[in-house]
Amino acid sequence: MTHGDSENDSLEPDPDVRAALAAAAQRSGFARVTPGERPTAQALWGALGGVRGLIESLLPGFLFLVVYTITAEVAPSVLIPLAIAVVFVLVRVVMRSAVMPAVIGLVGIALSAGLALWSGRAEENFVLGFIINAVWLAALLVSLLARRPLIGIITGLLTGDHDWRADPAKRTVLTVTTWLWAALFACRLAVQVPLYLSEQAAALAATKLLMGLPLYAAVLWVTWLMIRAVYARRAS
Repeated sequence: MTHGDSENDSLEPDPDVRAALAAAAQRSGFARVTPGERPTAQALWGALGGVRGLIESLLPGFLFLVVYTITAEVAPSVLIPLAIAVVFVLVRVVMRSAVMPAVIGLVGIALSAGLALWSGRAEENFVLGFIINAVWLAALLVSLLARRPLIGIITGLLTGDHDWRADPAKRTVLTVTTWLWAALFACRLAVQVPLYLSEQAAALAATKLLMGLPLYAAVLWVTWLMIRAVYARRAS
């Protein structure tokens, strides 16, 4: 065993931790397609949450854009989306469906609205999004520097393929897809932070909508295709 092998073994997670991580990965949109399977429009639709997921993801941001464009007032621009987020939670409770996705969305919208109201600046409504994107970007870059690309870790958890790093083709594809996700978060920050600094709240809201779910869906689809190609080839 080489020194590098010893280091890699020491980094292997505890079986209970691995099981918990695998369960979390199975609940993600990424798990809608098992590596090696052909991705479908139905799987992508499911990963985005279906009609309800699209509405809950897009409507609050769209309402902010419309209200702020019309009124240029901070309070209605952030409080109307907050009220809609509360309605989303109540609808899920009444329909006895999973509440946590709507609750998480509500918490995020509430925190963002609070920052905007406290500061009196509409641009502060987007600071939490910057933080989330920056955290994801940092996690992806750290995983790449550690030579354990995050998409590879997630794929390994989903498939039980914990030796994917020993396969050059898999390692290359999973590294490239991790860079692809890092590029997504980096592009969001590169475009949106200058708009924040120049106090262009309406433009910031519009770009957040365009670079949010649509860009996420495109990158997810490309990721599925690339991973399917290498896993299907290895299985044949």
